Amino acid sequence: MDKDSQKTNGDVIFEKELLPHVDPLTTFAYHLTYNEEDAKDLVQETFMKAYRAIKSYDEGTNAKAWLFKILKNAYINQYRKKSRRPTKVDFEEFIGYQDQEEASIAEYQDLREEIFENLMGDEVTSAINSLPIDFRTVILLCDVEGFTYEEIAKIIDIPIGTVRSRLHRARNMLKDKLKIYAESLGFEDKRSKAKDDESE
Repeated sequence: MDKDSQKTNGDVIFEKELLPHVDPLTTFAYHLTYNEEDAKDLVQETFMKAYRAIKSYDEGTNAKAWLFKILKNAYINQYRKKSRRPTKVDFEEFIGYQDQEEASIAEYQDLREEIFENLMGDEVTSAINSLPIDFRTVILLCDVEGFTYEEIAKIIDIPIGTVRSRLHRARNMLKDKLKIYAESLGFEDKRSKAKDDESE
């Protein structure tokens, strides 16, 4: 009997649907931990947990979102063990920020175009890493990894409205941090310019 014929259905699913996501998981883990070894450990733990729970995974569904949720939970558990305190912080309560409507968020869609597609360098990475963890997480999941609001809500266990408001706030924070750098490369803030023109 050869090796391939000895593989279980779970092994095949693991190799075919889960393992291909190792790179984005590693990137996400690094942005959470700021340490290569810790990131590797976190990814390894994620795949171990995923392998043990493979029967609960529905073949052909969103493997990436499933793995990201496992990694996020593993990170929170590790952090709690190290700090001996809960990590859930509701930033919306702290900053008094209300959920925004879709229309108000749409105007920031060009941030991804201008920043993430054209400027993804050390300055952007540093700016993302300087955001508070809850804001950093939604930026990474949405604008870097391309998850939908619904997927992000499931991954980090928060309502879709909170995803929207947190993402809106995170993009504003990131825009402020990168404004000077972007201007030095010749990019213009079209929104501010348009508002200035209207007021004249």
